[in-house]
Amino acid sequence: MSITLLPLVLCDPVVSSSANEDFPDFDTSADWETWFEKLRVESPQPHWWDGPDDHPERDWFLRWCRASEGPGAVIAEFRRFQDTDVRAIVPSVRVPTLVIIDSTPPAGAQTGPAGGRFIAERMPAARLVDVTVEDSLAWPHWYGRADGIIRGTNKFLGELQKEEAELDRVLATILFTDIVDSTATAARLGDREWRAVVEEHHAIVRSLLARYRGTEVDTAGDGFFATFDGPARAIRCAQSVVEAVKPLGLEVRAGVHTGEVETISGKVGGIAVNITARVSAEAGPSEVLASQTVRDLVAGSALAFEPRGVFALKGVPDEWALYALKSG
Repeated sequence: MSITLLPLVLCDPVVSSSANEDFPDFDTSADWETWFEKLRVESPQPHWWDGPDDHPERDWFLRWCRASEGPGAVIAEFRRFQDTDVRAIVPSVRVPTLVIIDSTPPAGAQTGPAGGRFIAERMPAARLVDVTVEDSLAWPHWYGRADGIIRGTNKFLGELQKEEAELDRVLATILFTDIVDSTATAARLGDREWRAVVEEHHAIVRSLLARYRGTEVDTAGDGFFATFDGPARAIRCAQSVVEAVKPLGLEVRAGVHTGEVETISGKVGGIAVNITARVSAEAGPSEVLASQTVRDLVAGSALAFEPRGVFALKGVPDEWALYALKSG
């Protein structure tokens, strides 16, 4: 079972609400109790509103406070905040995290930048963004921040998507095989006999892929596209395929290249796949042709190659030195 780790976006996070060695200026237990007593007596009073008295949202805000919770419920909720302290677990969070702070919060704001900076310094995968807005009114202040929060979050998620696409790329050795003169052979044998030969060819190739730990990606007509986690196994598999299908009266050509591949709509793709297909197309009957990358990676093994020349591969930048596997 695979587990997807989702990113976090934290706005003005609070890791602790009471005074301690990391936040010595926070409220003490005595400060909290003083505030709770004031809450019991005054809840809610007009001085809770930080904006001007004639602001159109003032009366709505106070009605909303009265209708939402009674003083006892508010105190119970804030006692939970008072006792919450997550400092110890912050370093253990390792998912990509965006921490959004406002370095100049409005007067009376219950949260500030201290918690966000604490997290950004101690959480391994966190990045910090400041969306400060110069506004002393509570509600306009939040409206002003919204644009920065949205833009910062969109940028963060966009960068993650790009990064994930790059991380999906893996190094693999790619093998393409193809039956030489398959059309002429099919015409000579007839449809029924040709179908039987192709089925036997496919069975042989698949058994050899299993032996050399290759992964079949696709089968197009009479050719195979497979990947390996090492170039030597890909070369030996190609060599074995060439020899194993000869008793069927067939010759195959094979091309091998090592490069980064990516998953596109559930299929392996990328420039390395295109290069391998072009390498295979340059191979002769019963020949295994490899890129210089493959030849260099298997240096020191029992595999030997001879140069076939430098080729301009169709649709692929630059020129490519190709090497044929020596038989024997």
